[in-house]
Amino acid sequence: MTTLGHDAVQASSVPSSPLLPGRRPARRRTELGLIVLAAGLTGGLYALAGAGRAGALPANIIPFLIVILVLLLVGHVAMRILAPEADPVLLPVAGLLNGVGYVFIARLSTAEASAQALWSTIGMTAFVITLVAVRRARDLARYRYTWGALGFLLLLLPLVPGLGEDINGARLWIHLGSHEFQPGQLAELVLAIFFAAALIERAEQLSRGTRRLGRMLIVDPKYLAPVLLAWGLSLLIFLAENDLGSSFLFFAMFLGMLWIATGRSSYLLFGGGLFLGGSSFALTAIGHAKLRVQSWLHPFAHPDTSGYQILQGLFAIANGGLLGTGPGESNAAVIPYASSDMIFAVVAEEIGLAGVTALLAGYLLLVGTGLRIALRCEDPFEKLLAAGLSLIIGIQTFVIVGGVTRLIPLTGITLPFVAYGGSSLITFYILLALLVRISDTTARQGFPVLLAGSQRVQAGANEALPRDSQ
Repeated sequence: MTTLGHDAVQASSVPSSPLLPGRRPARRRTELGLIVLAAGLTGGLYALAGAGRAGALPANIIPFLIVILVLLLVGHVAMRILAPEADPVLLPVAGLLNGVGYVFIARLSTAEASAQALWSTIGMTAFVITLVAVRRARDLARYRYTWGALGFLLLLLPLVPGLGEDINGARLWIHLGSHEFQPGQLAELVLAIFFAAALIERAEQLSRGTRRLGRMLIVDPKYLAPVLLAWGLSLLIFLAENDLGSSFLFFAMFLGMLWIATGRSSYLLFGGGLFLGGSSFALTAIGHAKLRVQSWLHPFAHPDTSGYQILQGLFAIANGGLLGTGPGESNAAVIPYASSDMIFAVVAEEIGLAGVTALLAGYLLLVGTGLRIALRCEDPFEKLLAAGLSLIIGIQTFVIVGGVTRLIPLTGITLPFVAYGGSSLITFYILLALLVRISDTTARQGFPVLLAGSQRVQAGANEALPRDSQ
């Protein structure tokens, strides 16, 4: 395990990989080809869904393809100008996931499809604005305390009387005019920036024993405060907002970044034990959470009430089989919240195991590309931030897919880029832009060759990051 906190080698001793002539146009040509392929696949799926639902090709198939292509080309042109050396896989894969999600949302609700088209446009706008505003990701570390305060404020916004709203027993939403927004989605992203800066600053102390207990060296308890604080806050969110999913996402992201920063697997065991212990206690005090767990463990005991949603999702997945019933030919209307919480079940029924395997492969590509970008970073903050952003995509995908397939209790979070929801879509396009920026910066500088055995890549964690200048 490569750590960020100790055994750093000198930067001068790590060979760099110079930029190759002509690589920029080659990368962007590859990206453009993938964008055309993504638009074609999305258009083909849209045509099949229309034919399956109405027996004829959709009348707006050409305008639909034009809109998809224009949105992706806007992002492509922005990358050519603002991030010409960035990885060519990120934008096309995200665009394909977004397009596939739109097809199934349009098949379920015309009104939601119109709203999702608007959110997709706003999301791509946020993508471009982020690339313009963030010219070097490492500069974000200067404002770590500001990011931390903003993240915790966003988490607590749903608790404000008159602003927050209970939906299905969980208090995760706020009103913005006639729209609803889930600030916890954006809070994950903001807190990832804060955690990356804070953990790099303390990585040296957290990765080595500094106090002696008998014949063993242990980490000074004061340096365990971040773990305990994150555990306490995640439990507080769970208690106050009645949502185990968001609490788990927040805490799992922190633990993953802590492990990457220090290389100590003991933090995973310690933190996991804290979360399980706190959750067990909270489940006895919160009726809504207890009902969620009971419907997960015994859905057939209440098939018409608490177990209805999860059972309809399981029936849909089983009905899809290997190749699915065909786009537009399922009975998805019987599934509650089919376009948001349960869209994975709709996809599984209509395009089968083969289709959802391809969908999950898209998420693996995004997460794998993000982790590859992290491995290639020289700057320790950018390295940890890229890893944290990749963890957000991976953990959130696992939580919602695991909930729909009854691996874990079902929660109300969304499938990234695919499910209906403006807050999620905008957040993940901003996250994508940050990965693109880090990828471009790393490629421009050349990346260090990973060293074998016990040698470590350049970390620089012992060099203090600049203090919050605000």
